[in-house]
Amino acid sequence: MLDLGRTLLQSIERSPRATALVDGALRWSYADWALRVGAVQQGLARAGLRRGDHLLVVMQNRWEMATLHWACQFAGIVITPLNWRAKSEDIDYCLADSGARALVCEPAAEAAVAGSALAAQRIRIGVGEVQGATIAFKEWLAAPCEPIPHAVADDLSLMLYTSGTTGKPKGVPRRQRAERIAALAHVAQNRYAISERTLGVMPLYHTMGVRSLLALALLDGCFVCIPKFDARSALAAIERERITHLYLVPTLYHDLLSHADFAQTDVTSVRKLGFAGAPMHDGLLQRLDAAFRPELFVNHYGSSEIYTFAISQNAVAKPGAAGRAGMNTRLRVIPLVAETPERNAAQGEEGQIIADLLGDEAFEGYHNRPDANAKSLRDGWYFTGDTGYVDADGDLYVTGRVDDMIISGGENISPVDIESVLSLHPAVDEVAVAGLRDERWGQKVVAFVKTRAPVAPDALDAHCRVSDLVNFKRPREYVFVHEIPKSPVGKVLRRKLVAGEFEQAAPMPPTPPLHPKEKPDETQ
Repeated sequence: MLDLGRTLLQSIERSPRATALVDGALRWSYADWALRVGAVQQGLARAGLRRGDHLLVVMQNRWEMATLHWACQFAGIVITPLNWRAKSEDIDYCLADSGARALVCEPAAEAAVAGSALAAQRIRIGVGEVQGATIAFKEWLAAPCEPIPHAVADDLSLMLYTSGTTGKPKGVPRRQRAERIAALAHVAQNRYAISERTLGVMPLYHTMGVRSLLALALLDGCFVCIPKFDARSALAAIERERITHLYLVPTLYHDLLSHADFAQTDVTSVRKLGFAGAPMHDGLLQRLDAAFRPELFVNHYGSSEIYTFAISQNAVAKPGAAGRAGMNTRLRVIPLVAETPERNAAQGEEGQIIADLLGDEAFEGYHNRPDANAKSLRDGWYFTGDTGYVDADGDLYVTGRVDDMIISGGENISPVDIESVLSLHPAVDEVAVAGLRDERWGQKVVAFVKTRAPVAPDALDAHCRVSDLVNFKRPREYVFVHEIPKSPVGKVLRRKLVAGEFEQAAPMPPTPPLHPKEKPDETQ
């Protein structure tokens, strides 16, 4: 099987003059980019890094980051990227955990690196004007040369760190063969064509960003870097570069649609949309379909550990459905109380989603975390921690996380269905649902709402009453907020809502009192 270095060589050899990389005014063909990748590969070797070494990288989605990623694939160095907003203690932890011999950083991460005790003991490669760097990245570029593949498909490609919303982040090592197969499946399942052009906005420390980078190289395509997401610059790049497809988390789609420039931006070149990383509520799904009129709208459900769990290629036709198992995956839904993979949940029964670890896209276990392996890897299956059910058509619906399950009055309630219903109210911009402690019910369902127009709680309650939402799932309280707290890649952080870590918005104006014959519902 081809390794990733030879995979990039395919495009370099097939289409040397095709535009491969864009970053602002920088525009490189595959032939141009190859010489820079080779130069960085040689620079890494001169710095003393060898095949199998880890290289910690704390950078935005700039051309240097994309170039470094490919140079590591040729050299067999395990690129270990972190969020560029990482704190000093995060850098210390990941340097110690990965055993990285060197790190690369840019000015945006300079202060955090300067505050890291372990970073001071490592080779420090500075991109741009970085104080305290022991090597300047730009010096490597003075000697352009062709890259030479030294790695094989069984070598580790990279190690991603999970978001760590509970406890320390976990390292997810992935081999080059698994990365290449995942990219091939991504191309097939999203029906990408030769010479596609994509917006490189999903961070390259996240599996979605890496997948976009690799998939475009399979297609002689163009990767347009967006170092730090900004809706205005992203919209300008879509129009200027004639972007053909987008692959984003729902939050970024929301921000694009909500920006004042969207109405004046020519987005007709975008023919395919894909999303992952979090559920997309029905309201946003409908708005995107109306705005882009895409030929294909893909709901991709997966993780860092196993890139693809399930794929739906027509997200609008069946909102909320994650579809069927991906082409390299086997899935099951087992009862929530099950400890082993043998028994499937009944049709429509909510359970835990698990995936076969023999799938071609799967990882082989967490780095230095036997505790996490014992919890998540059982009898050859990966226990995702996600909840869901399979409907009568055989389609999977993802309803949330096991840890997010609300237990109210003895009933198990997942937030996603409630959020989807509320998202369809015209005054609702964004919504997240969480369970708050309640003496009577154990937990009560609370909806945290960011609005786009004035609306009162009883109007939202009336909206839920006329929907198909069962009565016991209706929110018992509505909290209006300025923003829904999210992770850097757009996942809702419900724990912050439960902990009260949000900025409450002014209450909405009251609505007229109930008719004398009407009484508020006191029961579930």
